[in-house]
Amino acid sequence: MKKLIKGLREFQSSYFSTHQELFEQLSHGQKPRVLFITCSDSRVDPNLITQAQLGELFVIRNAGNIIPPFGATNGGEGATIEYAVQALDIQQIIICGHSHCGAMKGLMKLNNLREEMPLVHDWLKYAEATRRLVLDHYSHYQAEELLEIIIAENVLTQIENLRTYPVIHSKLYQGQLKIYAWIYQIETGEVLAYDPDKHGYVLPQSQLLEVEAPDKLTICGHERFPMTQLSPEQMERIYRGSIQAN
Repeated sequence: MKKLIKGLREFQSSYFSTHQELFEQLSHGQKPRVLFITCSDSRVDPNLITQAQLGELFVIRNAGNIIPPFGATNGGEGATIEYAVQALDIQQIIICGHSHCGAMKGLMKLNNLREEMPLVHDWLKYAEATRRLVLDHYSHYQAEELLEIIIAENVLTQIENLRTYPVIHSKLYQGQLKIYAWIYQIETGEVLAYDPDKHGYVLPQSQLLEVEAPDKLTICGHERFPMTQLSPEQMERIYRGSIQAN
């Protein structure tokens, strides 16, 4: 606590004093550009990773970057999504998972949590579709490889859940919203973005380059997520939630 209080003093005397104009503007309202959905893990800091300024990100954080499907719960996630898109007119959403995610480790051993952490157990059940998909199609992977896969698949599952919200469905239909799937690698600082056309994770800047100069692009696929081994029918079912509606 002493360290935090010292930090408060340093914030007021250094950062705040040199950014008074920004804080004055923010005192009149917020206009964030992106809804950033990520894990509560202390090693993940959306503003630090993206170097976004104060006021640019509207953030939802919880264990496992989970978005319960519409109507499944009356929790704060749904209300925050609705407010972000409807009231703040946010037109870009990022769901960002991360390496070494404790929630996803728990999801892999869900039944073991029932007695020791019943609330965590009940929360992770909202990612049951991820767990079932991985059990059905990736059972030949183990340990860290399997964890990487479940982290990657869970981000896509949560995009499917996100699309069940009426306000999201409407905005996508009108072409007024884009949704992105990211994975942050704690050990390297690297961020990978899901590319629905390639059914894999690539460097996010590669996607921008593809739009700006497709004839000069070299994509760097990430081979740690072996998703292309599924049948076309399975891939369509898994990935349809990450593809923007026409």
